[in-house]
Amino acid sequence: MINFDWPWFLAALPLPLLIRWLVSANLPAEQAALKVPFLEDFSEGETTAVSKTEQWPLLLAALAWLLLVLACTRPQWLGEPIEQAVSGRDLMLAVDLSGSMEEQDFMLNKRPVDRLTAAKGVASDFINRRVGDRVGLILFGTQAYLQTPLTFDRKTVMTLLNESVIGLAGDNTAIGDAIGLAVKRLKDEQANSRVLVLMTDGANTAGEVTPLKAAELAAAQHLKIYTIGIGADEMIVRSFFGNRKVNPSVDLDEKTLIKIAESTGGQYYRARNTDELNNIYMRLDELEPVEKDKQYFRPRSELYFWPLGLSLMIAAFIALSKVRLS
Repeated sequence: MINFDWPWFLAALPLPLLIRWLVSANLPAEQAALKVPFLEDFSEGETTAVSKTEQWPLLLAALAWLLLVLACTRPQWLGEPIEQAVSGRDLMLAVDLSGSMEEQDFMLNKRPVDRLTAAKGVASDFINRRVGDRVGLILFGTQAYLQTPLTFDRKTVMTLLNESVIGLAGDNTAIGDAIGLAVKRLKDEQANSRVLVLMTDGANTAGEVTPLKAAELAAAQHLKIYTIGIGADEMIVRSFFGNRKVNPSVDLDEKTLIKIAESTGGQYYRARNTDELNNIYMRLDELEPVEKDKQYFRPRSELYFWPLGLSLMIAAFIALSKVRLS
């Protein structure tokens, strides 16, 4: 169907007649004449008639004006209503970019990679499966930044996640500030649809707010937090003196992450390798969606350029004919 977005422009249709009437009323009878662009002056009186040769430019000018006003009303073609896939879940993903994320204790496609690279690969698949969810992205290190606000545009979220680099937000870890930022961004959303997935490999070493205090604020705002601690428990390191076992996750503060999750009604998960990390995100896929009213949108196609183009063509034709006659 056709829709006119600015129909009030139709009130301008009688404007040329109004101008003609005002000009005729203010000028002496012998000087009263309607000055129409591209047309010869014609007098108005009881005994004066417009010749046939003068009628067609007047009719064309009226048609051009009608088309111009029609273009100003912004006609649009509305397609059939399309239902949007909306689950009602608002999910924020917070990813640690601190210096410790460069530890290469994960395997991806049978080759060793750092923790951030592994997290990107698994989290991107997770985001891609969030059809119907609004997804946002927070990156944190010494400071926390909102990289992407809540959006249905999952492709953009994945792109910005994959473009992030270690140290972009600083080398330390501000877990509390990341949670506080999520609370701030989600506080105006529907209370039972607020979810934060926080992934880190360390302990809180920076920021203005402690993680547990931030968790209290999150609980007060009904923000459920799922925490993920990443990093291998043990790995063999080869050196000049032989092989030795090391624990690359010695700085991981699991107790705090568990308290954060429990205090907000979420869960804590431990990811020691890529498979475990992927399984965690598969479990997060099972979060219960929140019912919302169905949302629809109708595709719009602009049509104003058709009447506008025709109006300009008619005006150009009248102008050319005026030049030829002169």
